[in-house]
Amino acid sequence: MDIVERFLSYVAFDTQSSEESGTTPSTEKQWKLAEFLKDELTRLGLQDVYLDDKAYLYATLPANTDKQVPTIGFISHIDTSPDCSGANIEPRIVKNYDGKDIVLSEGIVSSPAKFPELLDHVGEDLIVTNGKTLLGADDKAGIAEIVTACEWLMAHPEVKHGAIRIAFNPDEEIGMGAHHFDVERFGCEFGYTMDGGEVGEIEFENFNAASAKFAITGCSVHPGYAKDKMINAGRVAAEIVGMLPELETPEHTEQYEGFFHLTGISGNCEKADLSFIIRDHSRAIFEERKARVRKIAEAMNKKYGEGTVSLQLNDQYYNMREQIEPVMHVIDIAKQAIEEAGMEPKIKAIRGGTDGAQLSFKSLPCPNIFAGGINFHGPFEFVPVQSLHKAMQTVVNICRITEEKLGKA
Repeated sequence: MDIVERFLSYVAFDTQSSEESGTTPSTEKQWKLAEFLKDELTRLGLQDVYLDDKAYLYATLPANTDKQVPTIGFISHIDTSPDCSGANIEPRIVKNYDGKDIVLSEGIVSSPAKFPELLDHVGEDLIVTNGKTLLGADDKAGIAEIVTACEWLMAHPEVKHGAIRIAFNPDEEIGMGAHHFDVERFGCEFGYTMDGGEVGEIEFENFNAASAKFAITGCSVHPGYAKDKMINAGRVAAEIVGMLPELETPEHTEQYEGFFHLTGISGNCEKADLSFIIRDHSRAIFEERKARVRKIAEAMNKKYGEGTVSLQLNDQYYNMREQIEPVMHVIDIAKQAIEEAGMEPKIKAIRGGTDGAQLSFKSLPCPNIFAGGINFHGPFEFVPVQSLHKAMQTVVNICRITEEKLGKA
């Protein structure tokens, strides 16, 4: 099947995950694509096709070489972001993009004036939305690239490779994708998530991440008689926000700069809640940021009375760099694969996280490679057809280069 046709068949499934759910997968609708993929992989002739009870799908492309080659893996996620609807997606292909505004639908325009990255793809064929949903290239592009690469390798037995494992998991977009990933079943020496953006990108650094939730209990008294009695939980919440550095927020930071991000605020005089995420590439500064949040909670309780503020602080994931650096040949193979597919490798740090970050701390070194999609999580998302092909070729090249470089007779 053509990679574009395959990709479009996947985006027809609404697989939006949900942060409000306590189940895995977080939404029942993710099962539909997982089951579709299970049938497709079985039909293509992959082996050990297994869909577990949490919608994690695994399969094997057997080795076709006499060499002893490390088993490697490729991973993508089936869910799409809760930030934007993934239902009833209406994709279309803009042929030979001319660098001008793209009218997605009446009154909705994707313009290079706002999205200059469009200009990097003049002359290419862009798959876009109708401006009312996301596209789902994050990460159905990655799935299409992996499946198409496996199909291509089966049709070209002259290209030698070791055993290749693939896995497609739910709930990456809500930070849960690696939580139930069976690394032992996967059985790989190293792997790659196909979940990056622009062509040529390789990512093996990401944020260290934590969540911080403040629960504030006030003392509600009639405002006419409140002197020296009232503790206004809403005002305490505002005070806490003001104690964090104004310029260390997402809208004021870039590259390796970390931040405190207020993701939720609610309350009244009696009760209030604050939710933050804390991010930094440096583990040391990350720990300092967490310590700062703890000190704020302590200061508030000292000022307003013990029990006024409670803090729930939880680590979410860590920078995979410390796990990748001892096995940098994994990056060298990816760089060579990208070069041989006609691109310049672009090493960059992720201002976020990936399933690969969590998997790397589960003894599966797992950097992230581009899948080609751009402007994820919104209605202006697009993916160039040419990028789908380049990513697929990168997967093929990694399989071949691994056999050539690491295979032992």
